[in-house]
Amino acid sequence: MTPSQAVELCGTLKELVVSDSVDVVYCVPAIDIVPVVEAVKGTNVAVGAENMYFEAKGAYTGEISAEMLVDAGVKYVIIGHSERRDYFKEDDVLLNKKVKKALEAGLVPILCCGETLEQREMGVTMDWIRLQIKSDLTGVTADQVKGMVIAYEPIWAIGTGKTATTQQAEEVCKGIRDCIAEIYDTDTAEAVRIQYGGSVNAANAAELFAQPDIDGGLVGGASLKADFGKIVNYK
Repeated sequence: MTPSQAVELCGTLKELVVSDSVDVVYCVPAIDIVPVVEAVKGTNVAVGAENMYFEAKGAYTGEISAEMLVDAGVKYVIIGHSERRDYFKEDDVLLNKKVKKALEAGLVPILCCGETLEQREMGVTMDWIRLQIKSDLTGVTADQVKGMVIAYEPIWAIGTGKTATTQQAEEVCKGIRDCIAEIYDTDTAEAVRIQYGGSVNAANAAELFAQPDIDGGLVGGASLKADFGKIVNYK
């Protein structure tokens, strides 16, 4: 959305996303950050960015640093979204640098992982996701991971209208939690928030979020309309 459209949407959603039990974050395009931060002041909504660069300063024309985001009022940042990995060829070495920089700056990383349809059909879903998680968290401490969000987004379910079954989503989110326990410990695995993202909507949110290892949703298209309020208040 354009800045003016984003601000208008914030006004529409303002009363609909009020919740004492759910953390709500709008992750918006860079050009929308400043007006949206202003638009959500006094509400229960935090603001996140969709991307960032790992260098604090330098000749990186067009990139946005973690320090810039913090100064603008951003609290969260999405790292490793499948579209960044695919369209912009961001690999795990780069994403690891971004995760560590975001944490250093005091931002909460929302680290995305997920498989293609071909990888799922080949039966390597968890192998692939475990590789992503282990690579992206290299050098990250247990205490840092406890404050992070990890979002499982099956690439074949993003913007397609297809949704992983509740069983499929829970199975992978549990696998991610088990992977964190192996890398760190059980306490860290229980503390980290694990979300499901992939055509989450008002109709399927309650069933997905009722699963023991799904702590919330990384919501795409459904966040751009009033129905997002129903997702936030899904119970």
